[in-house]
Amino acid sequence: MATKIDYYESLEVSRTASGEELKKAFRKQAMRYHPDRNPGDETAELKFKEINEAYEVLKDDQKRAAYDQYGHAAFDGGMGGMGGGGFGGFGAGGLGDIFDQMFGDMMGGRRGGGRRTGADVQVEVDITLTEAFSGVTKEVEVRTRVACESCHGSGSADASGGSTTCATCHGAGKVRAQQGFFLVERPCPTCNGSGRTVRNPCKSCQGSGTQAKTETLKIEIPAGVEDGTRIRMAGRGEAGGDGVQPGDLYVHVAVLSHEIFQRDGANIYCRVPLRMTQAALGTEVEVPVIDGSRSRVRIPAGTQTGETFRLRGKGFSVLRSSARGDMYIQVSVETPHHLTKRQRELLEEFEKEAGDDHTKASPENSGFFAKVRDFFEGR
Repeated sequence: MATKIDYYESLEVSRTASGEELKKAFRKQAMRYHPDRNPGDETAELKFKEINEAYEVLKDDQKRAAYDQYGHAAFDGGMGGMGGGGFGGFGAGGLGDIFDQMFGDMMGGRRGGGRRTGADVQVEVDITLTEAFSGVTKEVEVRTRVACESCHGSGSADASGGSTTCATCHGAGKVRAQQGFFLVERPCPTCNGSGRTVRNPCKSCQGSGTQAKTETLKIEIPAGVEDGTRIRMAGRGEAGGDGVQPGDLYVHVAVLSHEIFQRDGANIYCRVPLRMTQAALGTEVEVPVIDGSRSRVRIPAGTQTGETFRLRGKGFSVLRSSARGDMYIQVSVETPHHLTKRQRELLEEFEKEAGDDHTKASPENSGFFAKVRDFFEGR
């Protein structure tokens, strides 16, 4: 059996990585190796499955703790057998049920109540900041598995179905094995978790009941969505075959950066450049707003670089609400790089008139000039 790569190495993170660091690393790797971006590349497809498996374990605190202590053996039976006793004798509510809750989703695609489903599918969608503000409908191509057209998902070449109860798991769809201190439960290797085996397999799907297909789906992304949001579309994942309900589709939303606006929750920040004369004399400027409109902002005389002005209700939309955040305008006073002869003469005249009279300077500058004077007088 091939040796599995360490989950932390797969995601390229340290063993002390936080949940947020794990999430960012997974998204980066998923975008790099996603099958849609690497069509026909089997290596990329295997790597994509590897990082998905790693993230599914490490994002769950309980599974991560088990992995940190026992490694892959906590999940694939590599701890070595310990005969007799074990956890199998516990009744309802015992440790067997606890392990069902801890590892059930990972071991065979089960949901709450033991219901089996097809595999979940994950896709990444990039949207602009303005699309995140107003909401948008995106079309994405999803590589998934659907019910086989030949056998209608039964997996059997016989019209009547032609399946029988699996002799290995006796219809349970799962098998359990005692591995050290763990009772490990996995999908039955004979029926792949369906609980039944097909006597005369369909030639089109080899008895699986499903076939690969690329679908184009419309994804409704609501206004106010944040970067990293995961949208669940129930039942749009892979078909399970033999009447098993399909899995879910998870859409990971990535909001691209904007050349003008920066978002912080429901607030928007915008940097506005001013000429030094505008800042000194005061002015009124027109600024763009994320909704496509424009607003006028009065800049008082003597405004300094870094001063901020708030526009109430001009910020970002709030998810599932009609409310909006605020917009903050931060002033940046620019010094001209090139002056005409007349501009230089005017500035030199201004500087000469200002001279050494620092009484009109700002309190901060007045204090600075006083310290300079004291320094030279004390030498």
